Amino acid sequence: MLVFMCNTLPLLRRTVLAKLARSLALASCVWLAGSTAAVAQDKVGAAAEIPRAFLDGTGPGWRTLLEDDFELVNLQENTWTWEGNLAKCTGLPVGVERTKEQFTNFELMAEWRHLSSGGNSGFFIWASPAGMQDLKPGSLPQSGIEVQVLDHGYTEKYESSSGKKGDWFSTHGDIFPVGTSRLKPFPPLSPNGNRSFPSKNLSRPTPQWNHYYVRAINGEVRLWVNGEEVSGGNGAEPATGHICLESEGAPVEFKNIRIRELP
Repeated sequence: MLVFMCNTLPLLRRTVLAKLARSLALASCVWLAGSTAAVAQDKVGAAAEIPRAFLDGTGPGWRTLLEDDFELVNLQENTWTWEGNLAKCTGLPVGVERTKEQFTNFELMAEWRHLSSGGNSGFFIWASPAGMQDLKPGSLPQSGIEVQVLDHGYTEKYESSSGKKGDWFSTHGDIFPVGTSRLKPFPPLSPNGNRSFPSKNLSRPTPQWNHYYVRAINGEVRLWVNGEEVSGGNGAEPATGHICLESEGAPVEFKNIRIRELP
């Protein structure tokens, strides 16, 4: 009996050790898989939180555009009111105020928000003096490239009032030429090919703030909405002119309008 037990002890030890080794190996695999998944999730979360090309308008060459940098074209004195770097617009009458200076190559950033559902506004860049000459209240410039500022509720408002499908515009940052100006819009395009439609839907609805970054160089314009590039075009004619803030029937606010001129 003693001889049998002595012979079986090594076998029992080997069996116990083998089971222990398998248990440890399994636990290590589970821990490694969990750690890898956690790291991957952290990376995805971090990537989602960091916007692309999000500029705050600080650094060499940037300056803030304030009330003294603009002049009325065809609006009332109280259409726009300024509180420091915050510009408030009543939306009435329809028209624009423009920069006193003209610009050719530049970067422009601004934050904006509509104060009512379906609000309509925009920036005009490279708007010529001729396109605003003798412009009456209720009218918009007849030249320039418009960078659309449109609230999501506009689609429903348009379709309800017109009985037509609102498929020729978007509410996420269209870019298109106005009047006598010309532009070759980047795809995706509107049904008539005149507008550069945004490649992503990134605009936020009222009353949230949105961030626009516009880069305009040598007749090419590109727009980033809330940190990502979405639309643009090239071959603009003319490719120099005023920057305008649009009043188009609804209250809207702009803040932190900053510009950096480029060679």
